[in-house]
Amino acid sequence: MVRACFEQYGFTWEEDGYCADLHDLKTGYFDHGDLFWVAEIGGRVVGTAGLEFFDRLIGESGTLVVANGKRRVAGADCSLERWYVHPEHRRIGVGRALFETVRDEATRRGRKRMEIWSDKHLVDAHRAYGRYGARLVGDRILDDPDESPEWGFALELDQGRTSDRP
Repeated sequence: MVRACFEQYGFTWEEDGYCADLHDLKTGYFDHGDLFWVAEIGGRVVGTAGLEFFDRLIGESGTLVVANGKRRVAGADCSLERWYVHPEHRRIGVGRALFETVRDEATRRGRKRMEIWSDKHLVDAHRAYGRYGARLVGDRILDDPDESPEWGFALELDQGRTSDRP
């Protein structure tokens, strides 16, 4: 499913490298205490989303910091990962349900700021982040095979929030 999204945008699929986490969710997510969801329609996976937890990154709100050699969102203590919806199943609520699940679980666990990194070509996703209140804070070059340029967003997580529809 994610490979179809990569193909749509011409991204390189690197099964044993950059995309290895998708082939071993236990090692890539669950063994670290992170989470991963799939959305299914008729028994077919049509969407994915992950949630990574980490110690709060130091730095001033609205800025980027360097942590472990990568540009990251200052003050973030979790991140949205691998939020993809198959091209044939977009605009029917799959992405919304996955995003709200991730956001609500991070909030439930007391997280304060979520970082979101997204390839600069994924403008529909950027509009969705904005509808949820995410702010653009900077950019970076990803260490994937394509050295993709990404936008970095910060989403403040309000305690006590429940799912909503922007």
